[in-house]
Amino acid sequence: MTSCTLCDLPTPDPPVTDADVEGSFCCRGCLEVARQLTAMDDDRTAAATDPDDLRAALTTDDTETEVDADEETETAFVAVDGMHCATCEAFLESRAEDQPGVVAAAASYPSNLVRVTYDPDSLATDDLPPLLSGAGYRARAIDEDGEDDTTETVGRLIIGGFFGMMTMAWYVLFLYPAYFGVAPDRLLFDVTGAAGDYLLWNVWVMTSIVLGYTGYPILRGAYVSLRAGRPNMDLLVALAAGTAYVYSTATLLVGGTEVYFDITTVVVLVVTLGGYYETRLKERATGRLTELTESRVDEARRRTADGEETVPVAAVDPGDELLVGAGDRVPVDGRVIEGTAAVDESLVTGESVPVRRSAGEEVIGGGLVTDGGIVIEAAESSTLDRLVTTLWRVRSSRSGVQRLADRLAAVFVPVVLLLAAAAFAVHLALGAAPTDAFLTGLAVLVVSCPCALGLATPLAVAAGVREALDRGVVIAEGDVFERATQADVIAFDKTGTLTTGEMRLHDAVGDETALARAAAVEAFADHPMSEAVGEAVDPVDAPVEEFERYPGRGVGGVIEGDRVTVGRAALFADATVPDRYRERYERAVDAGQIPAYVGWDGDVRGVLVVGDRPRPEWESVVAAVGETVEQVVVLTGDGEAAAARFREHPAVDDVFANVRPEAKASVVERLGRDGTTVMVGDGSNDAPALAAADLGISMEGGTRLAADAADAVVTTDDLATVPQVFDLTAATRRRLRQNLGWAFLYNAVAVPVALVGALDPLVAAVAMGASSLLVVANSARGFGDIDAGERSETTPGGTGGAETPDPGPPAVADGGS
Repeated sequence: MTSCTLCDLPTPDPPVTDADVEGSFCCRGCLEVARQLTAMDDDRTAAATDPDDLRAALTTDDTETEVDADEETETAFVAVDGMHCATCEAFLESRAEDQPGVVAAAASYPSNLVRVTYDPDSLATDDLPPLLSGAGYRARAIDEDGEDDTTETVGRLIIGGFFGMMTMAWYVLFLYPAYFGVAPDRLLFDVTGAAGDYLLWNVWVMTSIVLGYTGYPILRGAYVSLRAGRPNMDLLVALAAGTAYVYSTATLLVGGTEVYFDITTVVVLVVTLGGYYETRLKERATGRLTELTESRVDEARRRTADGEETVPVAAVDPGDELLVGAGDRVPVDGRVIEGTAAVDESLVTGESVPVRRSAGEEVIGGGLVTDGGIVIEAAESSTLDRLVTTLWRVRSSRSGVQRLADRLAAVFVPVVLLLAAAAFAVHLALGAAPTDAFLTGLAVLVVSCPCALGLATPLAVAAGVREALDRGVVIAEGDVFERATQADVIAFDKTGTLTTGEMRLHDAVGDETALARAAAVEAFADHPMSEAVGEAVDPVDAPVEEFERYPGRGVGGVIEGDRVTVGRAALFADATVPDRYRERYERAVDAGQIPAYVGWDGDVRGVLVVGDRPRPEWESVVAAVGETVEQVVVLTGDGEAAAARFREHPAVDDVFANVRPEAKASVVERLGRDGTTVMVGDGSNDAPALAAADLGISMEGGTRLAADAADAVVTTDDLATVPQVFDLTAATRRRLRQNLGWAFLYNAVAVPVALVGALDPLVAAVAMGASSLLVVANSARGFGDIDAGERSETTPGGTGGAETPDPGPPAVADGGS
């Protein structure tokens, strides 16, 4: 069996092909999407015409490791708690690949996932978590609850804060006065005496707890960075705190009193506090695949020779006959062999209109039968399960961005170490005492200690997240402020994003009696049209008797002696249909809307047209966005007719219709080959695409799965809020760079002073604290630059333009529309 070149699903026999498009496809929709993508590549002089190249461009990622095609392997996803940077990714990948039986591994710290390709003859899925656990990382199956990193960090801060305050109290009351020359007789006791020894060793014990317990994640991060060969912020912090601790401990052992445990304590607590902010942000991003998992069907009703039996879905074999009634979800993909039903497949496909399925037609696992009942012949797979797998693949393949501070630390750490060693050697060569030379080197390390650097990122991100919340946007992942650079392509989902996702009555053509009777009959129905009609048309004041459903076609009932029928054209095959009603019905079908005839006594008396409602602000938002990005794209699972109005907008460059959920992520990945992509969506079917984009934005009212996959969630039901995400991203990144700029400016001034021996380590610690306070103050100030309308290169326009008012329910008219 061949696979679709676009979405990798099985193709029919024969597959869907076209002479103008290379490859084999599962449906016409995938073929047309591939045609558009190939045409776009031709415009960029980078066409991928070989089917294997096209599939690789659409469905693989940079972290994929080549595996021998002849080797039988399996892939599993393992959740790992404790990852917090790109160095963790490199360490865990190396650790996994060193294990016998593991062929390849790809880690992703934004999602806490490691994708492991392994030899099933050597390992089982249950063997994988123990292989990745250790060194402070806790691996588990993805369906197991993880430990709460925020709670653990709070615990470390509480204990470290208590002993840190005790340490600093001794310094303020006794040690600092002694160091600054206050006479011993003016102190409570002489720190050089026995009481002083007792105090100093108490300080050592308390500092040891702060460093060893509260600072454990920092020490672990330093170890991991050395193992991975990537110097990072943790290594820089550990060196400064550890050097001060080791020197001070050695001083105590030889009977000295001038110790720098305060530096160790302050550095560890400040950086841990910054890490706490990051941990809180990350906890928001570690959502589970809740909605899609809950929407899966655990059991199926299988038809047997004696009737029916309820069995687990895992026990369903291809070819089994399954019964699905109204209100049930289709357990697996299959083909209808009996019955007719209206099936809402929006959870999986994003199509806004329920589809009629009858004998011989395919149904999708996860679809909800809203009317009627069917018997299906089970297929080999489930679209819903494939959607879950696709999302896991995309999320696990998105490697975390190495923070700007860590990239700078990769250069800064070796330079600082060389400068400290050089300072020690030079001063020693010039005749300084070994202790004085060492203190000069220590001053270099201390003054360059990255408290300001350690706070720069988390405080700027925390300020951006707080501002976003005030503006109705929840930022789920802090690294988005560094990851989402200039937007090149913005892809909008149609249903629920550019539209409200709710059905409304667009048109009602006919006399008032016919439409009022239709509203009365629809009041007893449970399909999408009924609510829309009920909200817009007042029903006739007469009882409805003998109500009847015609699955997949419509409803009917007796009103005042007449059997009134409301539904599709198939119900009126023998009726007389006036030309104006037939024309309106056909126009609605061409536009991707839902039309229904109303009639009795063999005559059609009116037409109702229901459809999804575009958001009133969509045109102004798309127009504003189109002014600043290279490409605006609309993705939808609906057909061409439903997407036509969006294709006509001058700011929209491409519309991809009939896009399967699996293919949405592929299209976004393909669009991202030449620039930064932004995806705006709301449904579960959008989740893989939201995760695949550089910046995923989920709309209010969307599914929990979409929110889990997105980087930002708009909490207001207003599309015009979306451009504010870019404003906030740009402003926060500016704030972050200001913090880092100040931190490095401080080091550029302070390090040379320390190098010449003019800076005591104690004074260096004070200067270090002052730089940290400035970073805190800069992060705490407001975001007035956004309010002033300042735009950066990353902001794809504002809301611009006037909003189109909602015209409201249509007027009832006897005639065309």
